[in-house]
Amino acid sequence: MSERNPLSEPRSRRSFLPKVELDSEAFGAFAEAAARFMGTGKFIVYMTVFVVTWIILNVVGLFGFKWDPYPFILLNLFFSTQASYAAPLILLAQNRQEVRDKLSLDEDRRIAAQSRADMDFLAREIAAIRMHLGELATRDFVRGELRSELRELAERLERTDEKETP
Repeated sequence: MSERNPLSEPRSRRSFLPKVELDSEAFGAFAEAAARFMGTGKFIVYMTVFVVTWIILNVVGLFGFKWDPYPFILLNLFFSTQASYAAPLILLAQNRQEVRDKLSLDEDRRIAAQSRADMDFLAREIAAIRMHLGELATRDFVRGELRSELRELAERLERTDEKETP
């Protein structure tokens, strides 16, 4: 009993379609541009003009154009086709935006963590400076000490002068 493909090995994929290489970045940019355009008022106006023109030409039959009678089945087919292409393009554009948002969020988190570390470091440094300042003599303290020493010195000089003077 010989097995052709043991279960421990994945089966190779067979495709009956020809392999097509697409530049995913260029196609993604196209999808974003298409989705951006479909979300504008300009697109709504263009579609409205197209539909009104289609209906007028097919109801009134101007210039002998009457290729899609009243239920407008061909127009519905165009709308269905457009929707079947628009939905994946919009989803692709949203997926690309989601990836950009995630990268931006990750960068924001990294910057916030770095800022937090910097703030913690600065807080520790300020606390250390405050502790050392408590041990240092201030200018007012030194002046006060010098004044008291000068007073004591002046008092000693007066006492020695009094002792020497009969």
